[in-house]
Amino acid sequence: MKKISALGLDIGSKRVGVAGCDGIGLIATGLTTIVRTSFASDVEQFKKLVAQREAAILVVGLPYSMNGMIETQAKQVQKYAQRLAKALELPLEYIDERLTSVEAEEQLKSQKRFSTKDKGAIDKQAATIILQQWLDQRRAFLSSSIYNESL
Repeated sequence: MKKISALGLDIGSKRVGVAGCDGIGLIATGLTTIVRTSFASDVEQFKKLVAQREAAILVVGLPYSMNGMIETQAKQVQKYAQRLAKALELPLEYIDERLTSVEAEEQLKSQKRFSTKDKGAIDKQAATIILQQWLDQRRAFLSSSIYNESL
């Protein structure tokens, strides 16, 4: 199986939750939360992560509205993600992130690792969920492609 190194991002107006995956693309793990200051500073922090993780792709959660439309918040995420991908010279993929922050909060509560003051933990956990969904979809697609080729 080909090595995969992706960074999952939960982009917010104040912070970006970041997750990475194991080399074979099975498990996503929360890495950090980047507090957004200036775009240049953000890029420098991401460059370090990309180098450390040998990242080859950015997977960004896109906050569609509940009716599936791309509205203001999603457009802001797209704009930031596109600028970031260009600055890092990495390809970019989006995944629907509706309700990932709610799911992240619930997971942290169930693990007894939740504090309403630690929004960064929620962002990091949301990034983990985003990346795990992408990994699972990718694996399912690859499995079905291999299955269909063998028929």
